[in-house]
Amino acid sequence: MVPLLEIRDLACLRDQGSPVFSDLNFIVNEGDIVVIQGKSGSGKTTLLKCLSHLNVYNGQVLYRGRTPKSYGIPTYRTRVLYLPQRPSLLPGTPRDFLTVISSFGSRKKSAKPKFNENVSAADIDHPIEVAKSWDIEEELWDRDWSNLSGGEAQRVAMSIAVGLNAAEVLLLDEPTSALDPESSAAVEKVLASELRASESTLKAIVWITHSEEQGQRVGTRHLYLADGSCKEISQPHV
Repeated sequence: MVPLLEIRDLACLRDQGSPVFSDLNFIVNEGDIVVIQGKSGSGKTTLLKCLSHLNVYNGQVLYRGRTPKSYGIPTYRTRVLYLPQRPSLLPGTPRDFLTVISSFGSRKKSAKPKFNENVSAADIDHPIEVAKSWDIEEELWDRDWSNLSGGEAQRVAMSIAVGLNAAEVLLLDEPTSALDPESSAAVEKVLASELRASESTLKAIVWITHSEEQGQRVGTRHLYLADGSCKEISQPHV
């Protein structure tokens, strides 16, 4: 069976030419929650950006056996969706952002991304309902991202990623770092539920966390980045 995501001999360089990491090889299968751990500066965020085709890299990233370019980069980034740690850096309001990305034909699996002005109410409503389950009131959707707290911005961004039901792989960079334990648990529960739901598009998650406890709770597999290489471990690294 072709893996959902396959990483072959992946390497990435810093601006001055030294390697962030090299020769990374691993696969992500349907049903996986792959927890990525490692010290600060080990390349965890860089790895996710390579997987989402946002960073220049050497080697191969294959999604269902094909390269990102073979899908078209906008379509690939919709199916393999990267969620940054600080979504509050986005311009405008969450509702503006949701309306725009709901309109791209790539989300509807068209061969060529296009803009569709007729956005359905369901496209907008589902992410808002997911956010409400995480204690995000609808009025927050009309505030500028810059006026949301870190925790609010994280929950809104995740509700869009989950609620649009477009991504097969979510690449999450410390998605609950600004949340209290209760809110973190609520997010973890919804993400795990979406992954198991038969009607959900979501098939796998790659999840960066610094929390050993969270890694144990959510992870089905654990990768540790250190010294420019990556190894799979049986339990979160202590």
